[in-house]
Amino acid sequence: MTRSVFRFAPSPNGQLHLGHALSAILNRDLAREAGGRFLVRIEDIDPGRSTPSFEAAILDDLAWLGLDWEKPVRRQSEHLAEHAAALDTLNRRGLLYPCFCTRGDIRAAAADGPRDPDGVPLYPGICRALTAAERADRIRRGDSYVLRLDMEKARACVPAPVSWHEFGDNGREIEVVADPAAWGDVVLARRDVPTSYHLAVVLDDAAQGVTHVVRGKDLYFATAVHRLLQDLLGLPAPVYRHHRLIMDKDGRKLSKSEGAESLRTLRATGASPADIRRHVGL
Repeated sequence: MTRSVFRFAPSPNGQLHLGHALSAILNRDLAREAGGRFLVRIEDIDPGRSTPSFEAAILDDLAWLGLDWEKPVRRQSEHLAEHAAALDTLNRRGLLYPCFCTRGDIRAAAADGPRDPDGVPLYPGICRALTAAERADRIRRGDSYVLRLDMEKARACVPAPVSWHEFGDNGREIEVVADPAAWGDVVLARRDVPTSYHLAVVLDDAAQGVTHVVRGKDLYFATAVHRLLQDLLGLPAPVYRHHRLIMDKDGRKLSKSEGAESLRTLRATGASPADIRRHVGL
């Protein structure tokens, strides 16, 4: 019988906060309850923001919380060749195209159009209509670009409904019918980095044999894209659980970019691992 595999996968671009603590502790606790494995993965595909010092601080905070995980830790940046190979597979199937639009271009063209589940204007497909010659010419000129998934073609390759199995906090499992088209032509890579969060997370979960993806509710709708990519690439589908978020005093989810109080700050003011568990309701 296959053992359950859970993982906590932070990005080393800032300090851990209480929201991260909830996710990490919950994954380790669920792994123990299931007699399974608990992994830590460092999602460091953004070279401009990821630093070794943040990674070291993350691992130190997790150890301070009393968590233990299997070694070695997987770092996404060490597996970019595998990501590039999967990207090439999708490209050879005609499912990708280069997009040269700036954020300003997209805002101007899509300001009054539909929005994705995160509330961001949906990319209107400006570069989808470029000819092969036009694309090659712009790449040859050195124009900056990203690679987008042609959602209409991708959905045509997966005729069956895309769905996933979601476990609620009450332990009940439901099947969720997904709508990846709600995200439009998502970005799967940049010119300088042959992957994106969406692509890397499904590849690394498959490579590590992850059976249970337990993460915050802010990623609930993104699961539609992940399940589509899993189907396109022939990868196994984990079961999912999207847990509650930790909010600040203004009702917003804790965020590194918004300066959420870090675990290291709480540690410095005398908080114990037991205090952190109480703070996150575990």
